[in-house]
Amino acid sequence: MAADVVEITEETHAIWQDMIDTMEAMPGVGLAAVQIGIMQRLAVVDASEMPRKGPSQAVRMANPVVIHASGQMRDHVEASPNLVGASAKISRPRAVTVRFLNRSGVVEEREFVGLWATSVQHQIDHLAGKMYFDRLSKIKRDMLIRKARKQR
Repeated sequence: MAADVVEITEETHAIWQDMIDTMEAMPGVGLAAVQIGIMQRLAVVDASEMPRKGPSQAVRMANPVVIHASGQMRDHVEASPNLVGASAKISRPRAVTVRFLNRSGVVEEREFVGLWATSVQHQIDHLAGKMYFDRLSKIKRDMLIRKARKQR
């Protein structure tokens, strides 16, 4: 499990930038620090239009936590570079309010909707040691993992 970030430092900013560069190279809409081997509660999300034009719109978060989730659900096919070649339709709240330390080290609460909400929830799961397929039934999860192993 990832450790909480106590303060935002130059190192934190460097990690976030590395994460954004990695996310954009995939290309993806989010990344958690644990996915690149850094065991800190850091995440970035950028669900802006693809292909991205201009400066990054990535939201940098330390210690993100969902403090409110809408009752309305949204289905989205999720995947992860940690399980290449596999994806699954996951149902998550359509909108969430997340509390986190922002790039200035200030506690911020922000609402995310649609793909932004899906991505931030997906990253928070990673920081808690969970993968999107952990939300599937055992049968569906086992089938997905077998499929990914075959494609390797």
